[in-house]
Amino acid sequence: MGNIRQSNIKNIARLLIEDHADVFTSDFDENKHLVTKYTTIESKTIRNKVAGYVTRKVARSQ
Repeated sequence: MGNIRQSNIKNIARLLIEDHADVFTSDFDENKHLVTKYTTIESKTIRNKVAGYVTRKVARSQ
């Protein structure tokens, strides 16, 4: 079974990928820093969930 993510995580990740598609990579640690740079998310848990979802989406699209 796969992970079920909250819709706000998916929406933030989708907007980030649409706006900055060429910046994100399949490296989770790099995406963590990029999510911090491009958003105002203060929670470490939410930031990591968004970065993980972005990483998964980018890796699947390659």
